[in-house]
Amino acid sequence: MITTALALAIVVQDPVALRAAPSSHAPQQAVLTQGDLLEVRGERLDYVQVYDHRRERAGYVRATQVRPLELAEAQAPQLLAVMRFLRDTPGAESLGIAYVAAYLKAAPAAQIGAEPFDTLGVLAERLARRASMRGAGETVAAHVESVGQYGVKFSSYEREGSIQLCYDGEAFLRVLMMASASAEQKARAALALTRNDCVDPALRPNELAAQDRMRAILLDRVDGAPFAQLPETLKNRLHLRRAGVWSAVAFERSRAGEAPASAAQRAIDELAAVNKGELADDDQGEYAEAAVRVGASRWAALPGVPPQSRLSVNTQPGEPGQTCVLLGDAQHKEALARRCTWGAVWIASARVSPDGKTLALAVQPLAGWTELWLFRQQAQGWDVTVLPPAASEPGLGYVEFAGWVPRSTKMLLAREARVEGRVRRSFEVFNLETLATEKQASMPQLLVLFGQWQDALWKSQTVSLR
Repeated sequence: MITTALALAIVVQDPVALRAAPSSHAPQQAVLTQGDLLEVRGERLDYVQVYDHRRERAGYVRATQVRPLELAEAQAPQLLAVMRFLRDTPGAESLGIAYVAAYLKAAPAAQIGAEPFDTLGVLAERLARRASMRGAGETVAAHVESVGQYGVKFSSYEREGSIQLCYDGEAFLRVLMMASASAEQKARAALALTRNDCVDPALRPNELAAQDRMRAILLDRVDGAPFAQLPETLKNRLHLRRAGVWSAVAFERSRAGEAPASAAQRAIDELAAVNKGELADDDQGEYAEAAVRVGASRWAALPGVPPQSRLSVNTQPGEPGQTCVLLGDAQHKEALARRCTWGAVWIASARVSPDGKTLALAVQPLAGWTELWLFRQQAQGWDVTVLPPAASEPGLGYVEFAGWVPRSTKMLLAREARVEGRVRRSFEVFNLETLATEKQASMPQLLVLFGQWQDALWKSQTVSLR
């Protein structure tokens, strides 16, 4: 942390050699980076004699590579001006954080509002995003290490073979708690604190449920009149984040034996509230992902009563935490088929084919992943086939029944999943005998059978036709 008892200087370039003597030919003691804080102990020639407390190294740096730092109250306006400039300068995050720390030290406590904490959070989050990019390089890694001396902390998670770095959000939490913070500052803080890609993948189910509940609370801190003051872009981002978080809450409530309908409906309403005409290009990806999350949990908004048909679907407890699905009919006392799952079984999704030989059922094993179970009558009895949203590890996606094709072995499907970092949507004609997709298209209008036989209830409820 910055202290006022010393003459200080900030490194403003990358990289900077800390030399043993005031000469470019002197041995290099260390390599300094932008934002490093040094104690100034003297000057010689065109060099400054310094001591680096973080590395516990003394030496000399060129005077042009550092800026003296005065922490007197009179210097606060100047430090604030530099901080504002660096806030919007890509690549200068570590330097900007150093000036935020200097301003907080120099300015009187009564004059410090939400702006420096908002700026600190924006800079730290941007630095974390840069560090998470493939090929970020040693310079960015040095910047991340440098800002640690100002109390900025990061967490790292492994996702899809790469490391995701996330700011711990301490400055954003301060902004949310400050009455003087503007609506935009609070919105940015809430969005930063609730990022989906910064949820620890190693959390246990009960820990994840608690974190999702907290994320929902943080997002609702920007509501009412403050929300109405926001520009449409920020309103859209809040709607999208809320949609994704509340869809997860709906799933988790179902798994805990609680009523999920209100949370699922909240997710659907938030997605519907997005003003697509004001959706920024950078938000198109999050819009698609939010829609997939809502699509995966949308059945939770409906009463858990299956449509009347010749086949019936019931559930019963299995092993602790399991739900077992039993397929039956009026002619047999024993279940025709039985399969258990650790996920949520959406009874309201059950759909029976016109010939009574197939039943489709949505089952959600994870918050953002819903599969389609097909109960099929075969010569030897009934079997169960699980159709996943995509041929990949469970992640983000859903597959849903979209209609039966009468007098045939075909059914209509809609799939949407994140594959290789992108959300892909397809509408398919699926063969129940071969369990293979015969035709698929990016829009249902491109498939004749969809125009003829798509299910009216599916069409009115699905988010795949957004």
